[in-house]
Amino acid sequence: MKEFVITTDSTVDLSKEFLEEKDITVLSLSYILDGVTYRDMDGLSGKEFFDKLRNGSLPTTSQVNPEEAHAVFEPIVKSGKDILHIGFSSGLSGTYNSCRIAAEELMEEYPDSKLVVIDSLCASMGEGLLLYKAIELKEQGKSLEEIAEWVEENKLHICHNVTVDDLFHLHRGGRVSKATAVLGTVVKIKPIIHMNNEGKLIVIGKERGRKRSIISLVDRMEKQMGDYDNNVCMITHGDCEEDALYLKSLLEERFGVKKVIIHSIGSVIGSHTGPGVLAVFFMGHER
Repeated sequence: MKEFVITTDSTVDLSKEFLEEKDITVLSLSYILDGVTYRDMDGLSGKEFFDKLRNGSLPTTSQVNPEEAHAVFEPIVKSGKDILHIGFSSGLSGTYNSCRIAAEELMEEYPDSKLVVIDSLCASMGEGLLLYKAIELKEQGKSLEEIAEWVEENKLHICHNVTVDDLFHLHRGGRVSKATAVLGTVVKIKPIIHMNNEGKLIVIGKERGRKRSIISLVDRMEKQMGDYDNNVCMITHGDCEEDALYLKSLLEERFGVKKVIIHSIGSVIGSHTGPGVLAVFFMGHER
């Protein structure tokens, strides 16, 4: 079996230490804040980033272009290895398409190479959970083709349940209407959001107050999980670690989840959610 590597995007929102330990090559998206361009994962800390947003700074983000993807993939291909790339949802970014273009070019340039680029239709630690499962399969000795097949068959079973504390950034990104954003601020309404099967973030409900919105994430999870064995779940947050720990305790109490990985949301995803975002990712029958 030919040797292969798994690559992904910085939007997986897993720790750099984990990705380095597992030898995962990462394509980094970037963001601009106060006139300075940063690479996702290598820029400001989560607290620094969200403090700037709280003080009124408005970031913009940019996708990976085909040339950047080509530059990351080519050394791997030159070394004689194939690539399985698990990419950020095409419903939120053009990065997947850039990677697909680069892969097609490289397979023409290096006819013996194989590059499989998968549109995860996931984001943040939803994409991270899919990657985590793919790494487990690779460590079990599965082939590139076997892992790619599993990822394609299971990616829509990765559920994303999300709430945000502030509707402003969702409105700025076109996720909710201005009327919804203003109303939410006035009456302390917290939206419940999920990732649909097209890989887009959709507002699917509203709760009054932060605690109720967090409990609602778990209530939805209970309906979605079915008989999936969620031995690992993931939680990400926008500089609200206490809320993340509270959510973790609910997962442990209600479902007996043995491993909950918590990590701060990355700056690229955080640019569109704002501070106070809280999300849980797990496997279920449907999103």
